[in-house]
Amino acid sequence: MPSVWRTGTALFRGGGGELAGGGLVGSIGGQATLGHMGQPITVVEKPTSRPGVVRFELNRSMTGMAHEHYRSAADIVAERPVDELVRRLFARGGIDGVHVYSNEVTVDLAKGATADGLREIIEGLYIYYLPGVQPSIIE
Repeated sequence: MPSVWRTGTALFRGGGGELAGGGLVGSIGGQATLGHMGQPITVVEKPTSRPGVVRFELNRSMTGMAHEHYRSAADIVAERPVDELVRRLFARGGIDGVHVYSNEVTVDLAKGATADGLREIIEGLYIYYLPGVQPSIIE
């Protein structure tokens, strides 16, 4: 009987195959394995005319038509995807503020900080399992 495991809301049966999002699922010694699971966000960094400000365009809306302003991690009071994204950005450090409107994320960098790694944080928001992470198994 093949193994069965649950990740998020999807149920998978072992035996190998390709997952949406590019993760490979298989079995090694009876243990489920996978590359990554989830759907990466496509992010394009756009230039701005203001030094210390970086803007990212995403392939999906984070706020609908609402504007969200965050001056610090203390401004994050909910558990929506946009809040988790901003939480991760502030946890990286070097950020004075974040503004999110629909599919645009604008980051005010702290003096002397760079945008290195910000795009990757945004791209990985919906990646739930990374290589080497064991998914929960339903026996």
